[in-house]
Amino acid sequence: MNTEPSTEPVEPIRFDTKIAVLLREDLEQWQRLNVTSFLVSGLGSQLPEVIGEPYEDADGVPYLPMFRQPVMVFEATKETLTTAHTRALSRSLPRALFTSDLFSTGNDRDNRAAVRAVPTADLDLVGLAVYGPKNAVDKVVKGARMHP
Repeated sequence: MNTEPSTEPVEPIRFDTKIAVLLREDLEQWQRLNVTSFLVSGLGSQLPEVIGEPYEDADGVPYLPMFRQPVMVFEATKETLTTAHTRALSRSLPRALFTSDLFSTGNDRDNRAAVRAVPTADLDLVGLAVYGPKNAVDKVVKGARMHP
């Protein structure tokens, strides 16, 4: 059995899809982290194709699988975020949202009720996660800038 590492060049894995998180630029640092965490959990829970294989270290200790591709994080004004939401809806892209109301709730049931209480056009968005073909996601986040 040959245990020598392969000398064949390994092509990097390229994805024709993109995961993007768009955050409102006026959020506090802790809010940015919290919103990002909540948003990407929504994508991972409903889109099994975005999750890679489990990890294992050299000692055989297993770890949970994570996204199979990078998550691009952007920031934008409230207006750009609202426009991005409209674009994601018009393209029927899988999406997760976080509204300002969710900062004042303390549990999942109240979070869902807070979103349900507001018409789509009146949602006070502070974050949006989108998944889909690269070009479609790029169009959704157009006008946003990479998070510093």
